[in-house]
Amino acid sequence: MAAIAELPLTGLIVVDMSQFLSGPYCSLRLLDLGARIIKIERPDGGDLSRRLYLSDTEIGGDSTIFHAINRAKESFAIDLKDEADLAALRGLLAKADVLIQNFRPGVIERLGFDYEAVRKINPRLVYASISGYGEEGPWVKRPGQDLLAQARSGVMWLNGDEDQGPVPFGLAIADMLAGSAAAQGILAALVRRGVTGKGSHVETSLLEALVDFQFEVLTTHLNDGRRLPRRSSFRSAHAYLSAPYGVYPAKDGYLAIAMTPISKLADLLGLEELAPYRDQPSTWFTARDEIKAIIAQKIATRAVDEWLGILEPADIWCAKVLTWPEMMASEGFQALDMLQTVTREDDVSILTTRSPLRVDGIRAKVERAAPRIGEHSAKIREEFGL
Repeated sequence: MAAIAELPLTGLIVVDMSQFLSGPYCSLRLLDLGARIIKIERPDGGDLSRRLYLSDTEIGGDSTIFHAINRAKESFAIDLKDEADLAALRGLLAKADVLIQNFRPGVIERLGFDYEAVRKINPRLVYASISGYGEEGPWVKRPGQDLLAQARSGVMWLNGDEDQGPVPFGLAIADMLAGSAAAQGILAALVRRGVTGKGSHVETSLLEALVDFQFEVLTTHLNDGRRLPRRSSFRSAHAYLSAPYGVYPAKDGYLAIAMTPISKLADLLGLEELAPYRDQPSTWFTARDEIKAIIAQKIATRAVDEWLGILEPADIWCAKVLTWPEMMASEGFQALDMLQTVTREDDVSILTTRSPLRVDGIRAKVERAAPRIGEHSAKIREEFGL
């Protein structure tokens, strides 16, 4: 396994003043590249995501989502209403490389830790801000929450079938995408700092990340007469793609079929009913529902593995739809070695994911679980003379 000294961000100190998901996800990505993350938490309760439960499972007094997104970080408890604690935080920022914050616009200014104020403390600092909707406009003061950002972004109209209405993603995609975008900006700013010696202010928001996420389909919309996409009414998988693109129930599970000429698929499936469409590609979209209904009826007659045995040798892009247990039992997943167990002295043990990145062929691994509130406060004060 990679030693921490081998990772590209080893030696960098990131002060993470964010909470919930977007900012902590950003710092998690930096941690997996070797950065040291010092998480600023309130002494009375800490990060609110400690009590953001995805299930009724609690480990060591905290939610599983908190453990997942804060593994191996250090917790420095700071009372933002206490002047001595604020002075300690300023002293820490003077020695840090990166600051991450996702307060609502206006809050960080009231606390005295906005970019202009912090730049006077440390002009080399890379400062990252994540908001809900940017710094201007009528939505600035609205809650920057994932579902609400999805609702305002238009992305819900790309999911589900045409008659379902808007369908949200079943993941906090706005938070994770914004965190990823912020991490990219931080890395670019660190590169520039290496050349100029100067810090930068990197900004993004949940809405900006979701708009960027849709760049492909939004560009199509903006340049084809601004026609709205129409999702398939049957087995929809992509609003802009024609049949057979979708997921079909087989005898024992589900089969995903991607971009494939209807003529080729008709021959392999033995579907004479597709004859009117096979040589007319324009109908693969205009008659999308009818074509997919014919395919679905045929796929339902056999097991998934039987269809894979027919379609994959013919270079049809298809795959079995796996459940989480099936995915984790698969050789493909196991070959990636994407899971790790992290622990803590109070008998906390968490099986969680690893970094999605490999550096010089090695995937980083950590051993320490998420911290208790203020667990590292005394050590950090002593180390930095705070």
